[in-house]
Amino acid sequence: MSIEAKSKTDRPAGVVPAAPWRVRAFSVQPGFRLAITFVDGTRGVADLSRLVAGRNPGVYGALADPAVFEQARLELGVITWPNGADLDPDWLHQEISRQAEWLVPD
Repeated sequence: MSIEAKSKTDRPAGVVPAAPWRVRAFSVQPGFRLAITFVDGTRGVADLSRLVAGRNPGVYGALADPAVFEQARLELGVITWPNGADLDPDWLHQEISRQAEWLVPD
C-alpha cells in the first residue's frame, strides 16, 4: 500500500509540508515495517515491530493488529493512524539517514 501526500480539503490555507524531513510517501510492508520516502529524497525502512509489541506500547499497542497498522495515512508529511498514534518525521528522518533499515526501539 503506497501513500502519497495529497491536498486535503481540511488543510489550513498556505500550509505546505516542504521541510526536508517531512514524509512524501510511504508503503506498509509485512512485519510492521514502513518503507518511507522523505521530501529531500532520503529513503529507508522503519521496522516498528518492537514498538507495537513492547512492554508498554501505549497508543502504539493498537497497531499490533495488522488490520489497524495498515490504516496508516499521511497527514501534512506525518504518518498517522486513526487511533491518534503518529510518528515524528524529524526523528524518522534522522534515524533513517544514519541507517537505511532501522529497528525502532520499544
